[in-house]
Amino acid sequence: MSSPHIEQVETQEKPTYDHVELGNEKAVTWDQVRAEADRDEQWQHSLSIWQSLKIYKAAAGWSILGSFCIIMEAYDTLLLGSLFALPAFKEHFGDYSAKSGYQISAAWQAGLQQGANIGSFFGIIMGAFMVDKMGYKKTILANLVLMCPLIALVTFAPNKGALLAGEILCGLPWGVFSTLAEAYASEVCPLSLRGYLTTFVNLCWVMGHLVGAGILRQATNMTGIWSFRMPFMVQWAWPVPIFLAFLFAPESPWWLVRKNKLDKAERSVSRLAPAQEKDRVKDTISTMIRTNELEKDVSAGTSWIDCFRGTDLRRTEISVITWTCQIMCGLQFANYSTYFFQQAGLATTNSFNMTIGLYSAAFVGTVFSWFLLTWFGRRQIFVTGLFCLALGQLLIGALSVVADHGNNGARWAQAGLMIVWLFIYDMSVGPLAYTIVGETSSTRLRNKTVALSRMSYNVFSVCFGVLMPYMLNPTAWGWAGKIGFFWGPICFLCFLWAYFRLPEMKGRSYYEIDIMFERKIPARKFKSTVVERDADEQTRAQHGVGAH
Repeated sequence: MSSPHIEQVETQEKPTYDHVELGNEKAVTWDQVRAEADRDEQWQHSLSIWQSLKIYKAAAGWSILGSFCIIMEAYDTLLLGSLFALPAFKEHFGDYSAKSGYQISAAWQAGLQQGANIGSFFGIIMGAFMVDKMGYKKTILANLVLMCPLIALVTFAPNKGALLAGEILCGLPWGVFSTLAEAYASEVCPLSLRGYLTTFVNLCWVMGHLVGAGILRQATNMTGIWSFRMPFMVQWAWPVPIFLAFLFAPESPWWLVRKNKLDKAERSVSRLAPAQEKDRVKDTISTMIRTNELEKDVSAGTSWIDCFRGTDLRRTEISVITWTCQIMCGLQFANYSTYFFQQAGLATTNSFNMTIGLYSAAFVGTVFSWFLLTWFGRRQIFVTGLFCLALGQLLIGALSVVADHGNNGARWAQAGLMIVWLFIYDMSVGPLAYTIVGETSSTRLRNKTVALSRMSYNVFSVCFGVLMPYMLNPTAWGWAGKIGFFWGPICFLCFLWAYFRLPEMKGRSYYEIDIMFERKIPARKFKSTVVERDADEQTRAQHGVGAH
C-alpha cells in the first residue's frame, strides 16, 4: 500500500532522502522512513530530561506560552465563585434577606457560575473544527482577538442577565483554549518532556486561581461597584501580550504531517529544536510519518464517529473518564472555596486569606507532581491520588458534623484539610489528567478525542455546578462541609475505574502506544509490554493491510 508522499522504489540502491522535497520532487522508500523512525525512537528514549531541555528549549518555551491561555479561564472560574462572597457584588446583584443579608439566590449563582461552562461546551466544538481547517496557531490567535471585546461585556454588565450573557460568550474562546493548550503541548514537545509540559497546563489553572484569589483579597478593601469590576478588568492583562508573542510560534509539526505539508513540518521541527542536527530533524519527521501512516491503515478515518470505533473506543473511554474524574472527585468544592469558608463560619477577610493559602498549596502540589513524574508512572500517581481524595472528602464531612456541635476548632480544621485535599489533587489527578488525555488519543483523532473529553468535563461541571450553590447556600440545602459525604463515594468509584482500566504510558512514544492499543494489551500490562521494531508491519498484517 502506498501513500501520496511515500513511494515504494524497487531498486537495490539506497535512495537519497531529502525531507524538504519529499512529496514534491523526490520519492522515498518506506524502508528508509522506517529506518530513520527507528533511529529517532532509540534516540528519544535515550535522552535525559536535562538533555531534552537543552535541545528542545524552544519547544518548551512555545508549549508554555500556549498553556498561558488557560490562565484566563482559570481566573474567571475562581472569580465568580469568590465574588459571591464579596459584599459589594452581593449588594449590586443580590436580594436582601432579613435572615442572611444580601444574597444572590442559589439559582442565579448556579446560572452565573455555569454560564462560561455552557459557552465553553460549544467553544470546544468550534475549536476542533477550526484546528482541522486552520491549525493550532491561527486558531489560538483568532480566539485571543475575540477575547478582548468579550471581557468588556462582563466588566460593565449592568445586571445579572447581562453578566450571564457575557459569561456564556466568554466561554466560547475559553473552550477553544481548554483543549488546544494541552493538545499543542503534547504535539510540540519531545517524549521525555511530554509529561512535564502537559502538566504545566494544570499549573496555569492554579496560577489563574492564585492570581484571582490575590486580586479578590485586595478587592475586599475597596467599596462600590469597582470592587468587583476591577477584578473583571484584570482579564485584559493576558490576551494582548500572548497574541503578540504567539505570532512567532511554529505550527504543530504533527498537524503539518497530517496535512501532508512535510517541508513546513521539517521547518517547524527545526524551530522547535534548533540545537538538533539536520539528520535528527529528518528522523523526527519520519517518526511522525510512520505513526500517521499506521493510524491511517488500521483505523477508518478522522470523523467524530471514528472516536467510538474499534480500538479508538477504548482510547476515547480512557480520555473522557480520566478528564471527568477531575470533576467527580469533588473539584467543584474548591471552586467555591471562599464561599465555603464563609459559610463554614470564617470572616470574609479570613475566607479570602484561606483561599490564597489554598491555591498556594495547589501551586506547590503541581510543581511537586513533576518530581513524582520522574519517579513514578502516570497510572500509579493517578490511582493513588483518587484514593486519597476520596478519603479526604469523607474526613471533611466528618469534621463538619463535629463543627455543628459548636467546636470552633473543627471549622478551622475543615479549612486546613481542604488545603491538604487540594494539594493532593494538584500533585496527582489535576495535572496527570492532562498528560494522560494528551497521550492516550491517536494522533489523527487527537483534536476530537480531547474535545470529547473536555465536553464530558464541562457537562458534569455544569450538572454538579448547578447543584453546588444549593448544597452550600444557607437559604437552600445548607450542607456546608457535609458535602464531603456526597463527593467521597463518587471519588471512590473513580478510583475503582482507574485501577482496572487506566494503562501506564510513561516513556512510550505515540507509535508504541498505537501498537499496544491495537494489540488490546490489558491496562495493567502496558508497563511491561515490549514493542518490536517491525510491530507496525505485524499490525498491518493482522488487519489484512499490505505492507508498505
